[in-house]
Amino acid sequence: MPLQKRHRDINWLLIMCAGLLPLVLGILFTAIEARHTVNQQQIAVANTLLTQAEKMSDNAWDMITHLRQFNGQPCAQIEAQLQRDGSLYAYFRSIGMLSGNNITCSSAYGVEHGTLSEMMMQPPPITGKAWWSQSVRGTVGVPNRPAVVFVRNLPDGSGIWATIDGQYLMDFMQAIGESSGYQLSLQVNGGAVIASGPDEAAPASYLVNEAYRATSSRYPISVTTTVPTSELLKAWRQTVFIFLPMAAILSVLLMVLTANWLNRRISWADDIRRAIANRQFSVHYQPVYSNTLQRCSGAEALLRWQLPNGEKVRPDIFISHAEAEGMIVPLTQHLLDLMAEDLQSWSVAPGFHIGLNVAAEHLQHDDFIQDIQRFARRIKDKHMVVTLELTERSLIEDGERVARKLRYLQSHGMKVAIDDFGTGHCSLSYLLTFPLDYLKIDRGFIHAIEALDREAPVLDAIINLCHKLQLAVLGEGVETALQFAYLQQRGVTFIQGYYYAHPMDNTRVLDWFRQHEHQPIPVEKSHEPALHHSG
Repeated sequence: MPLQKRHRDINWLLIMCAGLLPLVLGILFTAIEARHTVNQQQIAVANTLLTQAEKMSDNAWDMITHLRQFNGQPCAQIEAQLQRDGSLYAYFRSIGMLSGNNITCSSAYGVEHGTLSEMMMQPPPITGKAWWSQSVRGTVGVPNRPAVVFVRNLPDGSGIWATIDGQYLMDFMQAIGESSGYQLSLQVNGGAVIASGPDEAAPASYLVNEAYRATSSRYPISVTTTVPTSELLKAWRQTVFIFLPMAAILSVLLMVLTANWLNRRISWADDIRRAIANRQFSVHYQPVYSNTLQRCSGAEALLRWQLPNGEKVRPDIFISHAEAEGMIVPLTQHLLDLMAEDLQSWSVAPGFHIGLNVAAEHLQHDDFIQDIQRFARRIKDKHMVVTLELTERSLIEDGERVARKLRYLQSHGMKVAIDDFGTGHCSLSYLLTFPLDYLKIDRGFIHAIEALDREAPVLDAIINLCHKLQLAVLGEGVETALQFAYLQQRGVTFIQGYYYAHPMDNTRVLDWFRQHEHQPIPVEKSHEPALHHSG
């Protein structure tokens, strides 16, 4: 069944999507969590480096404060003390005294001290402040290794300076960042960059982390930390392995819940609802022949369902599912609307019978009489006789209330017929209890005519019973001239089946009426074996 296969395919697709959802979300969330974890590590490393740089700066300014006691003294008297202080205190490359831009005494340069610009290998920054610091690429004594220069200008034009060796900072950076491959850098007052770690171009990827920059609130120091992609991938893998068991459990649970939900929600009822909304249903009409009038005297309306891809859903399948899932009433109401639209284009003789099947659920529904009367009003100008075809099960349930409804509709000119008589479990007493006008003999009894060598005692008994009860008889499923002649000889009033006419859509049945409506059926009419049961 194509529709059932489509159901299964859609269900499996939704279940698989439900199972994959936790895994996909897990990948996304673990990637976000990995970035967050590494960002926190970045912040921690940056703050550690910044704290160390501030500590070194504190030492430098403490040294400068210590050296103020030597201000104004000849270099020959203090040079040895400067050398001792520069050696005893950590981090320092050199310290000394200034007079303007000239170095007047140094712990590292002997008698020839030169200028501050020469020592820094660049002009001093213009800050407008009495004290300043700046990172430089190197100093005259160690040109290939960075340093940080600290200067305090005194009011009398003299000054004090100290230089911290950048190697201490690079060693510290390596100690805190090497294990993770961090790229670390530090700048003082916008000077030269003191960096450590690999300097490789990162690929374009979500897992490439942005550089984190931190700035000191006490000194003009900024540090930057950049995490390599490999560290982000490592953090992501660790997070995934932790999350993976939980994701697997969530996947299984969600698949089970989705399967249960689909059993409730993805159903025939949903398909029928959508088919009604999209007008996939149509009505075919099978003409009925009257032996009395020797022409077409009515037609039975048969609901058909064609999918958008051209495939057709068998009526016995979708009607049984509509009954099982509570959709038979709206489906019958839709049938009445479609019939009312089609019949506006019909031009038939007054008294033409238009039959439609009524389900037990609709017959017992509170809106049943209102639905039928509304349909009758819409085709009132066509002067047709509405025939309600009921199954035997319709009469068994809530029989007294059903009988009242049928009598009411009969009082308004409608007819009542029992469809497929002999296939249910209806007691013969129901033929006397309920107000019936017609009895439709099931095709199984009609086909027995040929199988029993032209003798069908059960069929004959049913026909004789109907005559005694003054019920008109309709033989359905008539497919051969032999069947037609047998029924005609026994006074069966109405004939329906492929021998007379197939079910047709509205356009084709109108063409058929124009050609055959007033023509009798010749008993000797040739025919081919039927391939399908008639409606």
